[in-house]
Amino acid sequence: MSETDRLGDDTVVGILDRAARGINPVLDLALTDPFGIKSRTFTPTAEDRGAAEALLDGIAWVLDTVQFPGTASWEKASDDERARWWVTRIGALNTIAVAFPGMFGVLLNRLPIQDVLGFANQAVVLVAVAREHGVTNRSDQVDLLASVLCRRETDAVLADTTRSDSADGASVWRPFGLIGALWRTARTVRALSDELDKRPGPGSTYSLLGNIPVVGVVAGYLGERGALVRAAKQGEQWIASHAPLPAAVRRVR
Repeated sequence: MSETDRLGDDTVVGILDRAARGINPVLDLALTDPFGIKSRTFTPTAEDRGAAEALLDGIAWVLDTVQFPGTASWEKASDDERARWWVTRIGALNTIAVAFPGMFGVLLNRLPIQDVLGFANQAVVLVAVAREHGVTNRSDQVDLLASVLCRRETDAVLADTTRSDSADGASVWRPFGLIGALWRTARTVRALSDELDKRPGPGSTYSLLGNIPVVGVVAGYLGERGALVRAAKQGEQWIASHAPLPAAVRRVR
């Protein structure tokens, strides 16, 4: 790629800003409790409950056990524990979709499908991790994404982009909103075709195994999981060096 073909920082910032604009509302919705199930994790279980109540209590118990956002166990978790949750729970789930093209081996590996999905998955998790560490300003989130995923040091505040607080249709509750965020983000970041290979990616061994049909699914999953963990660690390092928080606003650990 020639220097003249290289995307400018303003273009990269604009695309990443649209991605973050769609991700944040979905993460907000993960904390909501439209059916009142999570609230059950904060109150003792009634002894004289019927079958329906017992079922709802059971669902609440499962959500609390996995520390789902908005539950009692989530409220007790530290910033680091919450950040790890996004990597180990939602990141792992979305990685299944990222790895699926490996089912067809080299036939689909020649297309940038996995790179687009992998980039999107890391973007979703990085924004979630950033929020848990107090980075809620979208401009800071965009600079984080640019640094970790595109190897660019940008200043989104100064970039000449048109910003909006619109949620791009993600402001209503959906049962699988967190997974849906992966696909919406992937559509947004497709325009970063020349930047996709700069993100933390699977190692060369996993990439080679990914060319084998069926086996490529397992190799792709393990490789993308490792890449996601590295991306999250790099994100936390960026946060520590660029956006240190006053101790007064940090939760007690």
